[in-house]
Amino acid sequence: MHSTLEQVFGYPQFRPGQEAAIGAILAGRSAAAIFPTGSGKSLCYQLPALLLPHLTLVVSPLLALMQDQLAFLQRHGIACASIDSAQSRDEANDAMARVRSGELKVLMVSVERLKNERFRNFLQQVPISLLVIDEAHCISEWGHNFRPDYLKLPAYQRQFNIPQVLLLTATATPKVIADMQAKFSIAADDVVTTGFYRPNLNLLVEPVRGVDKRQRLVQWLGERPGQPSIVYVTLQRTAEQIAGHLSQHGIEAEAYHAGLPHEQREAIQRRFMGGQCNCIVATIAFGMGIDKSDIRNVVHFDLPKSIENYSQEIGRAGRDGQPSDCLVLANRDSLNILENFVYGDTPELAGIRCVLDELKAAAGEGQWEFLLGPLADQSNIRQLPLKTLLVQLELRRLIAPRYAYYAEYRFKFLTEPQVLLERFEGERKDFVAAIIQTSSRARTWATVNFDGMYQQYRAERSRVVKALDFFHEKGWIELESKQMTEVYNVLEANFDSQDLSIELHADFTRHEEAEIARVHAMLELFATDRCLGYRLAQYFGDENAPPQCGHCSVCHGHVACLPEPPPLPTLVDKNFGDLCGDFIHKHEQVVGSLPTAERLTRFLCGISVPLFTKLKARTIRGYAALEEYSYAQVRHWTQAHL
Repeated sequence: MHSTLEQVFGYPQFRPGQEAAIGAILAGRSAAAIFPTGSGKSLCYQLPALLLPHLTLVVSPLLALMQDQLAFLQRHGIACASIDSAQSRDEANDAMARVRSGELKVLMVSVERLKNERFRNFLQQVPISLLVIDEAHCISEWGHNFRPDYLKLPAYQRQFNIPQVLLLTATATPKVIADMQAKFSIAADDVVTTGFYRPNLNLLVEPVRGVDKRQRLVQWLGERPGQPSIVYVTLQRTAEQIAGHLSQHGIEAEAYHAGLPHEQREAIQRRFMGGQCNCIVATIAFGMGIDKSDIRNVVHFDLPKSIENYSQEIGRAGRDGQPSDCLVLANRDSLNILENFVYGDTPELAGIRCVLDELKAAAGEGQWEFLLGPLADQSNIRQLPLKTLLVQLELRRLIAPRYAYYAEYRFKFLTEPQVLLERFEGERKDFVAAIIQTSSRARTWATVNFDGMYQQYRAERSRVVKALDFFHEKGWIELESKQMTEVYNVLEANFDSQDLSIELHADFTRHEEAEIARVHAMLELFATDRCLGYRLAQYFGDENAPPQCGHCSVCHGHVACLPEPPPLPTLVDKNFGDLCGDFIHKHEQVVGSLPTAERLTRFLCGISVPLFTKLKARTIRGYAALEEYSYAQVRHWTQAHL
C-alpha cells in the first residue's frame, strides 16, 4: 500500500483518513470515506484499484467529475476509461473491449448507464472487485440532492456479484451517513470521517441590502486583484448580468450556467483552470469536478440552496491549504425564489392519480411498460419527482423494476446479409437468419422485431440484443438504439387510487417542508452568534472543531443581522385578469379545462412543469410576474380569485 502510494502517485504519506479507508478495502471489507471537499477521497479507490484482482467500477453523477478523475488516472499511467452519453458508439465499444480483455483497472459510468440492458448484460459477464459510489449522499432521501436512481445501487451490487463497496462524499449529515451505511451494510468502524472543519477557510457573512450588493462585490473583488475567484448566483440571467457588471468595472469575469452550449462551458472552464480568466460568475452548474487548487475566493452573491450546498461550494476554495476567503453577501431578497425551486418539485395530486391509473390499467398484463418523457408530460410531473414517485411505489412493494430497454433497435448491414449468415452453422445460422427475416427493412436501416423473433423462434429479447451487440463489435452491422422504455413487474394493483394518491402527495409535501426547513436552517447559520466554522462542523456531526476559529466574521465580532427584503406592493392591488387571463384562455384551448389554483401559482411564480412547455408558457403574459412573492402568498391570492 505504501510503496504504491509513493511509486505510482508520488506522495510520501497518506492524508488523514485515507489509510483507514484504503486499509479496509484491501482487507476485503466495504467502507465509506466522508472527507471535506478537496481532501483526497478519490485516492481511496484509485490506489486499491491497482492492487485488487479485477475491475473497479466507479458510479458518478456528473460527466465533469468523471473527466477530471480520468485525466488524473491517465497522468499516473493507470488504465482507465469511462462510458458516457457524450461518447460515440465506437468509443464505448472500445472501452468495453478493454474491460473484457482485463486491460482496464477502472471504468467510470453514470448511474443512468446501469438502466441500459445491453450494458447490464455486459457487466454480468465481467468480474468486478469493487463498486465505488461517488457523491454517495445522493442515495439518501434525507440528502441535499437525492437521486432516485441511486436507490437501486444496492440491488445492482448483488446482481453483478460485487463483493465490496466504497462510498465517497463530502457532505453528509449524521442522518444521511446512517442511511448510507445501512443500505450497504457497512460496519460502523469502516465509516471513516475526518471532520468538516477547514482551518484555512475564512468564513465571512456580510449583511448587504439587495440594492447595494453589486457595488460591494466590485469593491471586495477589487481589493483582491487577479486572484482566482468564483461568484455563485441562483439564476442564469443573474450570472450574465453580474459577469457583465464586473467586466464593466475592470474585473474580467465570465458567466457560466447550464443554459450555455456544452462547448462554450468547456472552453470557459479550460480558461479558468489555465489562469486565462480569473473570475467566474456561475450557477451551481459550475464547480463539480473542478480541481483547481489555488481558488482564493468564493462569493455567494445570492443565498446558496442549503448548508450542504454552501459547504460543497466553499469547499472549492483553498485546496492548496493556503488561506482563502468565503464571503456571503447575505439578505433575504432571494428567499422566495429559493423556496419556489422546492415547490416546483412537488407533483400535483391529479398528476399522482394519473400515474396510479396508468399502473392499474397495466395490471392485467402483469407488467407495466412506459416511456418516462411521455409519462412526465401526461401526468405533468417533472422527471426527477416522477422518478422519486416510482421509487416510492417500489418501496411500497406495488411494483418491482425488471429492466429498462431501448424501445427500438435498428441496424445497418456493413457486410452483405448472405456473408453474415455464412459465418454461422446449424442452430446459430437459423437464429441469425430469423433476425434478418423478421426485421422490417427500409432502404438503409432494418428495425428489429422482438415480438416476431419470440413468436417464430421463441428467442428471448436478451439473446437477440446480445447477438446484435456481437455483430456490431465485429463490424458486420452498425447498431442504434433509442427511446428508453422502463419495465416494471406489477406486484399489487388492488389499491385505492384516491387514498394512495393522497398518501403519496402527503409524502411529497413532507419532503417539501423538510427542504424549506433546510433553507431556513441556512439562514439561521448565517445569522448565528457562534463561530461559523464551529457551527458548520457541528451541523455535519463533527464535534472536534475548535469552538472559536479566530478568523470568521463572528470571531471578528460581526454577527450578521440579515436585512429584510424591500417591501413588495400588496397582491390586493394586482389585477388578476391582466396577469392570468391569457394563460387561462390558452389552458382552456389546449387542455380543455380551467387551470387549478396550484397551476396558476406555478405560472405566476415562474416554476416550470412539463405542461408549460406544451403551452409555451414562458411566452404568455404574466409568466413569472410574481416570482419575488412567496409561493404560499400567491397561492392564497389565486384561490381567492377562482
